Amino acid sequence: MTTLHKDKSIENGKPLDDLPEGWDSALLKTLATLRKGKKPKRLNETFWPGAVPYIDIEAFEKRNIRRYADIESSTLVDKGEILIVWDGARCGHVGKAPKKGALGSTLGAIEPGLIHPDYILRFLQSSYDTINTNPRGIGIPHVEPELFWNLEVPLPPLAEQKRIVVKVDGLLIRVNTTKDRLAKVSVILKRFRQAVLSAACSGRLTADWRSTQKELEPADQLVERIRRKYRQQYEAECNKAKREGERLPRKPEILQLRKVESESLPEIPDEWTWVYLPALGYMNRGKSKHRPRNAPHLYGGPYPFIQTGDIARSRGLITSHQQTYSEAGLAQSHLWPAGTICITIAANIANSAILTYPACFPDSVVGLISDESLCLKEYAEFFIRTARANLDQFAPATAQKNINIEILRDVAVPLPPLTEQKEIVRRVESMFKLADAVEKRVEAAKMRVEKLTQAILAKAFRGELVPTEAAVACREGRSYETAPELLARIKSKREIINVHTSDRSHRVHRKKV
Repeated sequence: MTTLHKDKSIENGKPLDDLPEGWDSALLKTLATLRKGKKPKRLNETFWPGAVPYIDIEAFEKRNIRRYADIESSTLVDKGEILIVWDGARCGHVGKAPKKGALGSTLGAIEPGLIHPDYILRFLQSSYDTINTNPRGIGIPHVEPELFWNLEVPLPPLAEQKRIVVKVDGLLIRVNTTKDRLAKVSVILKRFRQAVLSAACSGRLTADWRSTQKELEPADQLVERIRRKYRQQYEAECNKAKREGERLPRKPEILQLRKVESESLPEIPDEWTWVYLPALGYMNRGKSKHRPRNAPHLYGGPYPFIQTGDIARSRGLITSHQQTYSEAGLAQSHLWPAGTICITIAANIANSAILTYPACFPDSVVGLISDESLCLKEYAEFFIRTARANLDQFAPATAQKNINIEILRDVAVPLPPLTEQKEIVRRVESMFKLADAVEKRVEAAKMRVEKLTQAILAKAFRGELVPTEAAVACREGRSYETAPELLARIKSKREIINVHTSDRSHRVHRKKV
């Protein structure tokens, strides 16, 4: 419903098409004024007697007061005044002052004059996209004044403005209630996934299945069987290397098996056992040797280059990437096979996901190639997701909190029998598929609700939401003040204010002379 007038000489907007009886239109600059916030001389995080809350964007949007300002050097606003973000990425966002205080330097306070304040507020909310996507400035965006003040406001009579505001507020309460409920569903789904993973990696998820299995190979026997296989292979490779005078091969991690002290670890089923993470297969950091890392010749080739952001966005399976390595990039890195579990160690996050194709990644990512005859990669990745929030619980021997490969080497994994791992993966994937379907429906509902807000506002500014004042007055057999008459009253008041302002300026000038 936003209409712009670029001709700054125009004082009254050209009437919008098909306005209801009794309505008119006007440019925003003829209806409202703005007081810009500023940075006060004294601004502290600690309150002192006589200080007032500093209303910055966080206080405005999140009701979180972080700082306090002196009154004398501040632009003051009262609780409930209309505020607009004038500078920054959220420019054009409007709302109400949460309390009386000092107006922040990136905000402005809108004085609506004779127009109902909440009517102007709702109009500006409906114009947010227009204001926000057409800013002034290259670095930090600002509200474009010419665009802003030349917004054309569809204007009903004052009494009708009040009815529109009441109706819109009532409808938006219901919309916001729906938003809150949908947000709660998203939280519930997140907790559901966490609960499923926790149950999966503790044995609770498959307790019923386990009770029906009569010939289940315990995990400790599985580990010993795999160790024997590796020992035979390793000894054969060592003998061959000695005969040919070559370097001895690297000893597999599972043959360097450390005993896990399980007293301080969570309880697991009798058929399960504890092993350290490296014993599951081969684990090492990614490679990105070249400095500087962003040298252009390293990129743009055929080799996928996985970064921490790709892992964070992947939801367990890496199916896309943003960057690739050239031949030069590959030469200073390493190509990991599909099926590798990627674990981020940057910023102590420990996000994890499985490669679905061969790829390189930097040393801020640890790769784990799990031996599928011992531990399914899906189960290992499920466990890492479960453990990442409480790594100290699964690595109690270390006091260091920063995540690195040494910390990961000390993470103890609850290992189920192989057949139980398969059942765990099947059940988790089935439950996650159900959660994903619900989440898609929730996201679709969120999009519909967002559109509903704008649809309500558009309907309000077309005069379709409540009975018009013209219709109400006709039904009640009375006269009413039309919007053109209201605009005439606003213009008259402004002229009087301008005369008084001019007189004061003239008197001050004469005194100085």
